[in-house]
Amino acid sequence: MTVRRDFQEPARCRPDLVIGREDLFAGARDQLASGGSVLLHGPAGIGKSTVLRALAEEYGATARTVLRCSATESESHLPFLALADLFGLVLDDVSPRLPLAQRTALESALTGRGESSLQRDGLALRLAVLSALRALAAHGSVLVVADDLQWLDPASAELLGFAARRLEGTPVQLLCAVRTEGQESQEYDRHLRSCPPGTLAVRLGPLTRTQVAQLLDHRGHGQLPRSTVREIHRTSAGNPLFALELGRALADSPTPPRPGEPLPVPTSLRALVLSRLDMLSVEARRTLLVASAGARPSPALLHAAGRENAEAECAQAAELGLLATEPDAPAVRFAHPLISAALYAEAPAHERRAAHAALSTAASEPIERARHLALATTGTDPDVAARLAEAAALARDRGAPSVAAHLGLLAARHTPADGTPGPEERRLQAAEDAITAGEIDLARDIAREVLSRASVPAERVRAWIIVIDTAGHTMAEVDAVFPQALADAGDDPRLLALVHYQLAWRALIVEGDFTEAREAAAHAAELAARGKDRRTELLSLAFQAQTETLMGHPQAPRTIERALKEPQDPRVAWHHNGAASARFRWLVMSDQLTEARATVTALLREVRRRGSVESEVHFLRGIAETELRAGHCGRALELARESLRLARDSGIGETASAMLTSLAEASGGDVDRALALAREAVEHAEEDGDQMYLSRALGALGYAQLVAGDPAGTVRSLRRVRTLELGLGITDPARGRWQGDLAEALVRIGEPAEAQDVIDVSREHALRLGRESVLAVLDRSEALVRAAQGDLEAAVAQLTSAQARLGKLGYGLEEARAALALARLRGKARTGTASSVYDEATRMFRRCRALPWLRQVDESLTTPEPEPARAVPDALDALDILAAMERQVAALVMEGATNREIAARLFISVKTVEATLTRVYRKLGIRSRVDIVRLAAARRAK
Repeated sequence: MTVRRDFQEPARCRPDLVIGREDLFAGARDQLASGGSVLLHGPAGIGKSTVLRALAEEYGATARTVLRCSATESESHLPFLALADLFGLVLDDVSPRLPLAQRTALESALTGRGESSLQRDGLALRLAVLSALRALAAHGSVLVVADDLQWLDPASAELLGFAARRLEGTPVQLLCAVRTEGQESQEYDRHLRSCPPGTLAVRLGPLTRTQVAQLLDHRGHGQLPRSTVREIHRTSAGNPLFALELGRALADSPTPPRPGEPLPVPTSLRALVLSRLDMLSVEARRTLLVASAGARPSPALLHAAGRENAEAECAQAAELGLLATEPDAPAVRFAHPLISAALYAEAPAHERRAAHAALSTAASEPIERARHLALATTGTDPDVAARLAEAAALARDRGAPSVAAHLGLLAARHTPADGTPGPEERRLQAAEDAITAGEIDLARDIAREVLSRASVPAERVRAWIIVIDTAGHTMAEVDAVFPQALADAGDDPRLLALVHYQLAWRALIVEGDFTEAREAAAHAAELAARGKDRRTELLSLAFQAQTETLMGHPQAPRTIERALKEPQDPRVAWHHNGAASARFRWLVMSDQLTEARATVTALLREVRRRGSVESEVHFLRGIAETELRAGHCGRALELARESLRLARDSGIGETASAMLTSLAEASGGDVDRALALAREAVEHAEEDGDQMYLSRALGALGYAQLVAGDPAGTVRSLRRVRTLELGLGITDPARGRWQGDLAEALVRIGEPAEAQDVIDVSREHALRLGRESVLAVLDRSEALVRAAQGDLEAAVAQLTSAQARLGKLGYGLEEARAALALARLRGKARTGTASSVYDEATRMFRRCRALPWLRQVDESLTTPEPEPARAVPDALDALDILAAMERQVAALVMEGATNREIAARLFISVKTVEATLTRVYRKLGIRSRVDIVRLAAARRAK
């Protein structure tokens, strides 16, 4: 095999490939694996060469011979250069197998000796290239790798195309890349016609914002704020080369761009996109600068800004490819966002200010006028600051908190130190707007900056609260903040209420103590009422209500009523931590799915209008959960995936969204992806020290394992959930609804006694709280216990009743699961044909679009249902007085496992293992691990 050293790609480049290119790469790889050829095409910098090299590296290992060439623009005038790259190293091998005339022509072309040309030796050269490829293919497969086909010298391109069109039936494949411009560009057609028949053309498009963030992180620029990454994506238009260059320039820059200004464009990119700028007239260049400074430039706006010949100057720029030509569009649009950014970056500071000054009077939109006024002004100016603050308030009211945040920062910059309100107060408002917009990094940076200067207690406490808020579910990382915030709050009830509200969240997230969280929230509500801070009072009451709901506390409905009393604060009414959200959770847990769906849908509509990203992520999950409960698995999956995309894009609520998407995938999508997402959620919750979401994530993992056919895995995960919720003080089984899954899995692994214990304990709480759907699911699980004990008649009756009740309550998926369990029991009793007993379950799962469960029906039809495992192996007979967890630990001790190994296998801590063994010793009247082994061995001997 021939591989030129300068084309070998280091393995470290491979991770770049999978970012946003997984499906394209898989399609191209399948095409090559089937013997076909591939042509990659797309604009400059889009990643064609990276994908081409990775494909060549992976597939080239299977080919006997790899021929490579990579042309450049400066070499495109040299005839046969690409041909020399391809065949230069194999010429000695193939020449003896060519007819004399062909050999002479090919050697002359490759070595430069003689006067070979296509005009003189055209047919001989064409046949020589074809014969050479066939000769190489006679000994094994051949892969021809050609990058930048657009720069191939015409002679080499013609010869390669001639041969490629005639290679059908020979093991010769082409893997090529060519530059094309424009989304609808057909420039690759000419090159496609020069490829073998059936060649797959693959267009590489722009990366999404999330993919650009991943790429920047992979290249060591992950420290950039999310707002900056969003601007990089916009400016680069998703082009990976442009994005990396912009990221590198920003990472190397000592000062970030000021609010409202475009990104600084590195010299390398300026030269690339502005090579035609010198061909513009001076006046046309000034017109384009005004256009680059404007938000939505149009000929009318340019005229109002003093550019009298705007149309003619824009037409000149369009001819040079700097502007896009859209006859029907009134706006002036740059051919690429990077051209606008580079043009702005190239201009001197005084010219930029002049452009903004002209636009500050020409723009019709008040927010846009204020922004231009700020960028045209140097130093502090109270009038400019006031106009910017008014514009920020207008943007906030319009549901554009990101715009409000950046206008607020501009207002703070132009506010005099002794102004009222002062610059720090305006910065804090900007930080709160940034949190609403999901720009967490920006908010945190602003708060830290304020804390470095502010001395006013109210401003300092407000900044500390922003720091805590931006920590989200990683609240353990800001533990040191709370004492400082309390010290700054002094004895002011308003400020203390803010801190104690956050302490309530800390008790829940970090300590996992619902009782302490409830008490802290109630105390915060009292402090806020004393300080006449209705907003914090309402948030505290809503949090108290949410905690009581999850605990199964009887006070929950009354607390919700208190939180919903007038007067209300509109900022709390639609907030994801407000009373309406707490009421939604109570409705879901109380089986009022229709009202819950209407409530959360209205909340989502409002937060989208207001631009609150965190609340939008939260309520998307809420609707998805409601749809999942109702058995609308397809709709739930769409909403969950949307929530996860938004969460990852904003960095808000990723663990919760991954958990819920896992549940949706396991119900209506891909089970392997469900398992991966659940494990990701578990890992993140453990890293964050978030006990509340750890139990939820483990619940999702257990469910996915059950659907995947791994009941033992389900038992390990859900036993851990049971332990966690007991420690958290959660008694309401409607919170996680994992109890039925654990009982079902326990039956499958031969532990019906423990399954019945789970059912009995859960039923007691469900009866106390009136959780009808939970009771029906528990009855479904208990029927499986009865069936395992041989009482099929009672099991069928109980399943029939549970199915009917679940259908009446509107739990479509749970109803279908009851129908499946009933079909399996009837199949064992041989009542009806094998397929007919599953008809109802099939129909229900199809209605739910529950694809993974439909696959279980198919498996039940083709594979007999396995008998439940024996409850207790003979080796453990001596341990029958132990509880389930104690027996598991004892069994692993008999296998020789250490405490650390037992903890890892059962997903518990080493301390829990030690405490469990202490109980085992006490119950069995023994003193050590050795005694456990001896006791079991003695029973085996009998």
